[in-house]
Amino acid sequence: MEHEVFVPVPAERLREVLDDPARVARAVPGLQQDAGAEPVAGRLKIRVGSHSVTYRGAVRVSRRDDGTYAVQGEAEESRGSGSVELTLRIALREAEGGCTVAYDGTASAAGRIKDLPAEAVEGAVTRLLNRFAEHLAAAATGERDDTNDERAGAGAGAQPAPEPGLTEEPPAPERPSAFGSDRPSPSYGRADEGEDDDDEEDIAEAAHARRTMIGRSAEEVDHAPPRGRYAPVPAPQTVTPPAPLRWAAPAAALALASAIVAVRALRRRR
Repeated sequence: MEHEVFVPVPAERLREVLDDPARVARAVPGLQQDAGAEPVAGRLKIRVGSHSVTYRGAVRVSRRDDGTYAVQGEAEESRGSGSVELTLRIALREAEGGCTVAYDGTASAAGRIKDLPAEAVEGAVTRLLNRFAEHLAAAATGERDDTNDERAGAGAGAQPAPEPGLTEEPPAPERPSAFGSDRPSPSYGRADEGEDDDDEEDIAEAAHARRTMIGRSAEEVDHAPPRGRYAPVPAPQTVTPPAPLRWAAPAAALALASAIVAVRALRRRR
């Protein structure tokens, strides 16, 4: 496998990134690093056409005497028995306006990816290498921009010494105070106390009414009887007087009749 990518970054800046394993791990597109593992170790999902395969493994990057970089990697499928072994060489060649990243190496695979079309696999690997080179360039450019920003900030912070007599700051404007305004001060007399009592009573009544309405549960509201025109008509009730009251009326009538008879008898004797 051979592939080349041009990036608008000097080769020396890319070498600084490749010499740092932590920055190399951040440059691998889609790598989910494992906590406590090697710098370039974790899970990587590769999309091949309409399929995706997730691998878990590690990659080691070392610099050679000739200035190239050797990449050794092994990975296994997260859901399966497949595996991949990678041997890659990365060379950086100076070019006008940047440098060329040249890849060449070999790879062996077993499992799901071996059953996929060769053209789709080659396209996925090429896309992965292109994005890796772009991320390396972004990491190198970002570090350089941050360094320039820090230097610019340091230069801006170094200001010449102020001249004598110009170090005093202008006095801050005074905030308006309620004591200096024309607003009359509140007076607390008998009338105000009475108004406060009335307000407190109104507030207490409103709070009681609100508690009464809010305190009703949903079951009470759902099972409450309907009101208005749809309210049920109560059934007529027959009132039966108690036993003592039932004999009171005949007794009173008998006493009244006896009194009338007695009065008539007395009149006849006279």
